[in-house]
Amino acid sequence: MSSGFFAISFDAHQPERLAHFWSGVLGLERADDSYAGLALLSGNDAGYRLAFRPSQAQKIAQNRLHFDLTSSSLEDQQETVARALGLGAQRADVGQGPDASHVVLADPEGNEFCVLEPGNNFLAGCGFIGALACDGSQAVGCFWSEALGWPLVWDQDEETAIQSPHGGTKITWGGPPLMPDPGKDLHFDLAPDGDQQAEVERLLSLGAKRLDSAHGEDGAVLLADPDGNEFRVLTRR
Repeated sequence: MSSGFFAISFDAHQPERLAHFWSGVLGLERADDSYAGLALLSGNDAGYRLAFRPSQAQKIAQNRLHFDLTSSSLEDQQETVARALGLGAQRADVGQGPDASHVVLADPEGNEFCVLEPGNNFLAGCGFIGALACDGSQAVGCFWSEALGWPLVWDQDEETAIQSPHGGTKITWGGPPLMPDPGKDLHFDLAPDGDQQAEVERLLSLGAKRLDSAHGEDGAVLLADPDGNEFRVLTRR
């Protein structure tokens, strides 16, 4: 029994607007099925989607999860930044300093993301969405490696990273201290290969926790990983 990493899901006040933004920045097409609701096909070897789920949650702090977008040249980096700003992004200050070679932006709902300078060897070959960079502990990196069946490709000084056996986007965790819960963030949506409840029990045995609101309206089961980040186990397709 295992789960597929089906989607990275945004809490969205205006799902259509946010999907339009990310479609324009990343050049992605919409998925044509309703299983994930409003979603974009990532086109990434890791095989996930970007989903946009209606939420009334309010953002009160910096996101724990953000995208690191890669660049092939300085001109490419500048083009990505200009395209994002033209679609409604804003420049963001997360303490990166004036000499930072990466550019920090926020989408129209305040979700931070980075446009990296060229030459990042760690993300070479990972695609445009090079990484989903997460605030989190070594334990949570190991949890997600077991949950998804993705091997650890980095585990040093309490920093971890995993990657699909097929390649594509890496998911990284930066170690302690943990940032506060931002209220509104990105989340993981898992699609079980078999029985949903059996997969929930497996994830609980790995260290996940049940949330008080056990089920979403679409039948998804709501859990939290060992760092307290909410994620969803969808119904079997």
